[in-house]
Amino acid sequence: MIPYGHQSINKKDIEAVIKVLTSDWLTQGPKVLEFEKALAKYCGAKYAVAVNSGTAALHLAYLAAGLKAGDEVITTPNTFVATSNMLLVVGAKPIFCDIGLDTYNINETKIEKLITKKTKAIVPVHFAGQPCALDEIHKIALKYKLLVIEDACHALGAKYKNSKIGNCKYSDMAVFSFHPVKSITTGEGGAVLTSNKKYYEKLILLRSHGICKDKRNKNVMVALGYNNRLTDIQAALGLSQLKRLNSFIKKRRQIFGWFRQKLKDVKQIILPREAEGSFSAWHIYVIRTVNSKERDRLARYLKNNGVGVNFHYPAVYSHPFYSQAGFKNFTLENEEIYQNSCITLPCYPGLSKVKVKYITDKIKSFYRIYE
Repeated sequence: MIPYGHQSINKKDIEAVIKVLTSDWLTQGPKVLEFEKALAKYCGAKYAVAVNSGTAALHLAYLAAGLKAGDEVITTPNTFVATSNMLLVVGAKPIFCDIGLDTYNINETKIEKLITKKTKAIVPVHFAGQPCALDEIHKIALKYKLLVIEDACHALGAKYKNSKIGNCKYSDMAVFSFHPVKSITTGEGGAVLTSNKKYYEKLILLRSHGICKDKRNKNVMVALGYNNRLTDIQAALGLSQLKRLNSFIKKRRQIFGWFRQKLKDVKQIILPREAEGSFSAWHIYVIRTVNSKERDRLARYLKNNGVGVNFHYPAVYSHPFYSQAGFKNFTLENEEIYQNSCITLPCYPGLSKVKVKYITDKIKSFYRIYE
């Protein structure tokens, strides 16, 4: 089975981890700070705070932003549930904005009409590694005095108008994930980037139980925090992976080109495209079937032929939990079209041209058989 995503671990990654395993520090040591500085430098932000998952990064970013019960936050339904789950955890209410059918990102032209007196922030998600229209979103946020927290878990290595995602030029904070299928991996892990010192200090505090040093250099708890620390073992892997990030993105973009070349004449499917002014990290490669009734049959056919397709994503509001949490019978026009027609094809640095040809040949054979 060809997986939809897979990590790329080499000898240098393994050596970096072994070096930490034989050192004095397995956690709370120097490698975490080294990783944070390298990540901030790569993205162009002043600060980076590494944590143990992308979900934890979202949670701490929302807490640092001061989001609380009664607040509303505008976000997209086309994302992993963690984006909105962590809003619920801090007591805020997600307000789902429809997507565009060109990039599958939040439709920035529909955000403003959702703003109320309770709205405190906008959380755009750079779906599949394709940057959202950050300039327009930033202007809306300034107009209404809202925060912008980028869910950039798909987008490490991407660029918007020649600026790296994560530099926080258009936002207050940006959140990354280092799960094995992402641009780089630390096994599990995540980070929050910001250029705001106040947010940075709050993130550092919350990451480790709300404990800091007082004037006597003693540990004192001053806030209700968490154990969201990343280990030095993971940070060492992250540092090693970060050195190869540009080559990973180059390969993903090459794979995107292979798929486009092989599938451009298949009229029964819609291929993803890169928006003007964007440089996508292509975390995942999503096609859509023109006829939504064919989607599940095509997915089954590909799986039966050894292609590990996936679905990114069912609309967040469509999950049973969200139906019970006030979103029963809630729908958005474009999101409904998208979630019923999308298929995620394999895309990862180790995917060969031969395997891309196999996958695309199977898609073509499906339509020869069933059309």
